[in-house]
Amino acid sequence: MSDFLQLDLVGVADAIAQKRFSAQEIVAWSLQRLESIGRNLNAIFRIDHEDAMVRARSLDDLQSRRGTCGPLHGVPLAHKDLFGIVGRECHAGSLILRGQVAARNAWVIDELNAAGQVNLGSLHMAEFAVSPTGFNAHYGHGRNPWSPMHVCGGSSSGSGIAVASRLVFGSLGTDTGGSIRHPAAMCGVTGLKTTFRRVSVAGVVSLSSSLDCVGPLAQSARDCARLLTHISRPNPDDGLCTGVANQDYENGLDGDLRGLRVGVPEHYYRDNLDPEVAAALQTSLEVLRARGATLVTVAVPDMALINAMMQLIMSVEAAALHRKWIESRPQDYAEQVRLRIEAGFAYSAVRYVEALALRVRLTEEYLQTSFASCDLIHVPTIPVQTPTIAATTEGDLQAILQTIGRITHATRGVNYLGLPAISVPAGISSEGMPLSFQLIGRPFDEALLLKTADAFQRETDWHRRRPPIQ
Repeated sequence: MSDFLQLDLVGVADAIAQKRFSAQEIVAWSLQRLESIGRNLNAIFRIDHEDAMVRARSLDDLQSRRGTCGPLHGVPLAHKDLFGIVGRECHAGSLILRGQVAARNAWVIDELNAAGQVNLGSLHMAEFAVSPTGFNAHYGHGRNPWSPMHVCGGSSSGSGIAVASRLVFGSLGTDTGGSIRHPAAMCGVTGLKTTFRRVSVAGVVSLSSSLDCVGPLAQSARDCARLLTHISRPNPDDGLCTGVANQDYENGLDGDLRGLRVGVPEHYYRDNLDPEVAAALQTSLEVLRARGATLVTVAVPDMALINAMMQLIMSVEAAALHRKWIESRPQDYAEQVRLRIEAGFAYSAVRYVEALALRVRLTEEYLQTSFASCDLIHVPTIPVQTPTIAATTEGDLQAILQTIGRITHATRGVNYLGLPAISVPAGISSEGMPLSFQLIGRPFDEALLLKTADAFQRETDWHRRRPPIQ
């Protein structure tokens, strides 16, 4: 088989298991695309050519001897550059950590290795994960494959670019205020932010330990389900990781939404919506209704307070992590990044503790208010269309900050509440850029989010659309 562009992650895994092609063939193809398209779009930091081909050969040999394959056997993946890979540099998009070599793998990397992945290298990201657009002053902007003049979303920028461009078939990112969902929405792929601590963050460079989440980006909900299945096993050595048992998230993908109640908020999430985003949201709701779901109007509590508490916690925890470097190496930060981190020094310990203490009450209030009569909530991922790089970097600083604030309007509060959410491709704008919607669930309801997104994708092909850059 030569047209690998037609395949998704599950399709590649199934084809290798059926011996329609080898791991070496698909890995060599992906490596070539990373080297050409990936570099042109500034999607990558490092390509591990030799290690990847050695791994692919060993998997082919294993298959020829045993005849059986793991669920990700031979599938080419690559991940955001903050997951530790033993013996490899992990600089998290920064100058500060250049030359830092991981002594061990991140937990999730070991889990994917056990499932059979071929890890091709590390992907572009915003400096220390501090940007919703993919901004990186040190290594250049990630380029959106639908239009290189537009932002690709961040901070898991390379993950969105690489999956959308079919350079790899899936990627792990992290999400502290939308950093999986932003690039998924802007690049036209599916991205899942998991329940807080559903997936172990051991061996992952942190931005804010009370908000960081690990999750997958891939073409489809089914692809994300397979990846989540194999990274969500409880880590006994990670005291902060949940003890909730993992499950096979593909099992429930049957396309049947009868009895599902989809909540549609009247306020906040739909404030100041771009008309084309609003139209895509409405169309997606009709698709879900046609699949059997019931649409229910729901209320939303005080999101201003929730967002303020999220911002406070992220700022303080980032400032604590970076204090020694801010003091000794301030020149090695991009100004935009340094200023956002330094904002955390202005908060008192009392306010930080109060923000943490309020979390349980505000989460319960959100669940009791917004989920009182529904099973999940349907909102935009980003309420505006994907901005250009110029609109987020040039001109009046206040205008730039307002643009960035609009991008995170519907995502950042979810992290404070610790809830799972998924971004789903839902259209193409008149400017040729992807549109999306977001589903928010109750804690540990990833299976329901994936089931709903999969049902939508059985009726639509937006997740299969490829950008013009091939």
